[in-house]
Amino acid sequence: MNWLHYQSFPSGAAYEKQFAIVAPERPSEVRGKALRRGAAFSPPPIRPSLCFGVALCCLLGWPLLAAPLVGIGQNFTGSTYGLNDTAIPPDTEGAVGPNHFVELINGRFAVYSKTNGGLLKSMTDLSFWTQAGITFRAGWDITDPRIVYDPSVQRWFAAQVDFDPSSVINTNRFLLGVSANTDPTGAWKAVAIPSDPGGNNFGDFPTFGLDAQGVYLSAVLFDASGNAIGSTLLSVPKAGLLLNPPVITNRTWFGILSSATRGYVMQPAVCVDGSPAGNVLAAGSLGYDNTGPVTNTSLISSTIQNAAGPGSATLASAISISVPGYTVPFNPFQPDSSNNLDDGDSRFSASVYRVGGVLFAVHGTEVNNVAAIRWYRINATNNAVLESGTITNSTLELFYPSIAANTNGTIVIGCNGSSHASFVSCYATVGQTVNGVTTFGNLLLLHAGTASYQDQPGVDPTLYNSRWGDYSATSVDPSNPSSFWTIQMYPSGPAAWSTRITQLLTVPGPVQLTAVRTGTNLVVSWSGSAALLQLQSATNVTAGSFWSPVPQPPVTIGNIASVVLPASGSRQFFRLVSIP
Repeated sequence: MNWLHYQSFPSGAAYEKQFAIVAPERPSEVRGKALRRGAAFSPPPIRPSLCFGVALCCLLGWPLLAAPLVGIGQNFTGSTYGLNDTAIPPDTEGAVGPNHFVELINGRFAVYSKTNGGLLKSMTDLSFWTQAGITFRAGWDITDPRIVYDPSVQRWFAAQVDFDPSSVINTNRFLLGVSANTDPTGAWKAVAIPSDPGGNNFGDFPTFGLDAQGVYLSAVLFDASGNAIGSTLLSVPKAGLLLNPPVITNRTWFGILSSATRGYVMQPAVCVDGSPAGNVLAAGSLGYDNTGPVTNTSLISSTIQNAAGPGSATLASAISISVPGYTVPFNPFQPDSSNNLDDGDSRFSASVYRVGGVLFAVHGTEVNNVAAIRWYRINATNNAVLESGTITNSTLELFYPSIAANTNGTIVIGCNGSSHASFVSCYATVGQTVNGVTTFGNLLLLHAGTASYQDQPGVDPTLYNSRWGDYSATSVDPSNPSSFWTIQMYPSGPAAWSTRITQLLTVPGPVQLTAVRTGTNLVVSWSGSAALLQLQSATNVTAGSFWSPVPQPPVTIGNIASVVLPASGSRQFFRLVSIP
């Protein structure tokens, strides 16, 4: 058994500290394991006559590869089909900012308070773009939303594409909007850019990224006959977009790019730390062809250079990255025994993030005839795969994942899951990277679905694919990097969907518990959220010791929680336990 022992002496006397870490388990379990190993469960010797008031034991952080502690903060329903939206599917997308969470889905733009989940603003997505200055042709619609908050410039960026529902006109436009400031309920300005300048091709499934130099848009191009002919990729200098009105005259279009060379569905990386990244990542294939599922063992990396100008941006040669094999995920089962719910393919459907020079990406795959999740950590400079892993579950099929990471090495993946026994529900798993090795914890249920879902009630589910997705979104809170937010879709009825917005509070290990004498007080502090950890005290740590919660409420400043206690001459031991 390891201990963190702190011994404080009267003013002017010497003091000593011995630091160690104890396993993150319930106290009774920790004691039991110690005794079974034959270890005496007792603290290091303390001289009572000189002891000011403390020994500390920290029950978090060991082993170093353990996933971080995680709890649920805000957790509320956003939009609902038939109530304030009529789109199928909603293409669930959203992001967190300093004070708000913004939901941008097919059919709806909504802003919520980050403090209490209260709805602050709501309108159709068409109204949102119209108010931002976009003029649409009569009868046209919009689809495939993306939104990001960029703390480096304190602005929100949004994107969608427009289209002709009648399919008479095959061309369309990227819509790109930027907020006036950090408040997404305020003014926005937007521009419209052809997805295929001078051509007659349609840009579908737009993707979006940005960094210090530029804002990047990509989409899959289809000709008038509905054949996929490659990808389009656009680079827009970021500085011009921050002007009022936004300026896009120095943009660069890279033409029609071969999917065989550049990959399938190019995802420009989101990099908000001020780096001039320009990374673009794509799957080597969608995981299938005309004959059925196909195993692929590569990703494709591209890099946009000189995005800020002067002059045109350039696109470096594509680089193939070898990875473990992946294939298209089969459609997941639901409790009604149907397996026609469309869970996508092997593309990167959600944003790719660059954090600290590392690319974080996730997509769907198939493992033993069950839909699963593949994740990657890739060196953004030399494209070396630092890590990759596959997340499976013995009772669930997992699909439409999204990923985000912070600079503390914490990673959150949000996703849907369902099975013969479980309705489609919202889940997350949290991992921690320590010494280059990432360990994920168990799946955490965020919100349970209420029915088996079919988007066309009354129709034989074996005759069509029921639309779902097409993605989820996970983002890091710019005000607190230990707080993550995810937005997902769940069935709120047999033919109705709702979105669920959830805050995940994380505490990366190891947690350090310290005690410092300040005058006549003892200040006990630890790193991490006070909402997830409870400080307890005891007068001894022998078997059967009684631990009681410290009554003084903790005060959190930054990422440090502290409790101020009156000094006494009696011996006390402190520990942290997770709040159930």
